[in-house]
Amino acid sequence: MQYWLIKTEPTAYSIDDLKRDKKTSWEGVRNYQARNFMRDMAVGDRVLFYHSSCEVPGVYGMAKVAAKAHADATQFDRKDSHFDPKARKEKPIWECVDVAFVTKFKKPIALVAIKREKALKGMVLVQPGSRLSVQPVTKTQFDCIVEMA
Repeated sequence: MQYWLIKTEPTAYSIDDLKRDKKTSWEGVRNYQARNFMRDMAVGDRVLFYHSSCEVPGVYGMAKVAAKAHADATQFDRKDSHFDPKARKEKPIWECVDVAFVTKFKKPIALVAIKREKALKGMVLVQPGSRLSVQPVTKTQFDCIVEMA
């Protein structure tokens, strides 16, 4: 079992959207390191669901990986903002995983609280310049955030 954090702007796709949909493909990631992290994900891995660019940035809930990495269909769709003219169906560049809803926290675990917690000092999330939308989390970090919730 591995642990991850995925970031999204709630105006694009929120924890409430995932709760309603039950499952979604985590499409549109256009960073090679984040894509490679998704390639490392396995079905059943646990995921912290983080909202960015909002009034209270933080972890709003939990999901799990429901399907391993597969071609991100948005790279082939000329009408989609994530279209990549270099991608070919026979040789996709971008991949995504499917994530399924587990729970929404009663209140978000705010970034400011995460930064104050000594056990979370090593999280990728709190490192200067960290902007990855998909990032690994240790079991200790994952458990700490769940306990804070």
